[in-house]
Amino acid sequence: MLIIAAVLWAKPYWEDPVENIMSDQVSDTLYSVRDSTGNTIENIDFDFNTFRDRITSFFSSFTDAESLQEQVEPIELTDPEEQQFAVGNVEIDDTKESVDESYDEPERISENEYGVYWSVYHENYQNFMMVAYDAEETVCGLYTNQDVVSSQADLTLGDSKEAVHETLGKPEDFIQSGPFNYQVSNQDEYDVYQKDGNHTTIFYDVHQENSVTAVQIIDENLENEKDSVYFPGSESLREGFEYQLFDLTNAARAKHDLEPLEWHAEVSETARKHSADMAKNEYFNHTNLDGQSPFDRMNEDDISYTTAGENLAAAQFSSIYAHHGLMNSEGHRQNILNDSFRELGVGVAFDEDNRPFYTENFLRNLW
Repeated sequence: MLIIAAVLWAKPYWEDPVENIMSDQVSDTLYSVRDSTGNTIENIDFDFNTFRDRITSFFSSFTDAESLQEQVEPIELTDPEEQQFAVGNVEIDDTKESVDESYDEPERISENEYGVYWSVYHENYQNFMMVAYDAEETVCGLYTNQDVVSSQADLTLGDSKEAVHETLGKPEDFIQSGPFNYQVSNQDEYDVYQKDGNHTTIFYDVHQENSVTAVQIIDENLENEKDSVYFPGSESLREGFEYQLFDLTNAARAKHDLEPLEWHAEVSETARKHSADMAKNEYFNHTNLDGQSPFDRMNEDDISYTTAGENLAAAQFSSIYAHHGLMNSEGHRQNILNDSFRELGVGVAFDEDNRPFYTENFLRNLW
């Protein structure tokens, strides 16, 4: 007998709007400047953004004429043979050996919410895709947010939601996953289909007229192995979610012609401690129970920055769903696509029900 789980299909918690720290701050993010003594500057007498841009322009004059975000050759795509969709010409049930013949070693391998591992392939975050393999080294999961999708029905990234519905039909209202039926309750931002023995999620960009922005495909056999709403939290899964959210952020930046961010280990620990505090003490806010802002926490951990921002999400089943929820929220999206940021730390923790809490801390230093 199926257990009917009246749960949100990866709908996040968002933090309450916060008070502006600078006049150009957006409501769902935090943004700050601090001076050399570590004091936060709330009112400044000069145009910091103009100053920053001049400094950036000065140093960029010493770089090659070519963009730092160099373009790479697109993957030559072919129509899938067995499945509705392929990602980078890879389909569910392909062998790892066949993928290895087409691609170099993955840039990263990390655990996901199904107890298998995402192998991440990209060239400086272009031609980005994630491939999961089962115990028999057969492809059981695929994801991309870039133009490496091919379809038997000629659907691809950038197509409208209406085109998806006309081609694939009405999306599911409930999805069976293991012993659970999940209610799909966030169809403004994505649709889920059960076709070809797979669970296919089509993500939409609400800021780009609800166009297709990403595709995830999970083998239904893998989906049906789940025996709980959330996969049990562990150090391996925590690390996986952190690196996956980091890579997804950089893949989104590459898609918008922005340079990738560098991993910042120290501020990742600051972010991780805040996620753990929220998970343990059952709250969700930029300001912790001691009244500390993100900038107070960074100062306490001796994190150096000139500008900084923070994004929060919680209760998403994976970093993929968390990332797309953040991208569809204007304030969070501005942090992700902020050209002034240069570094990112991500911290994840799980509460007693294994629900993940995500904290992203973005940084920029001018010197």
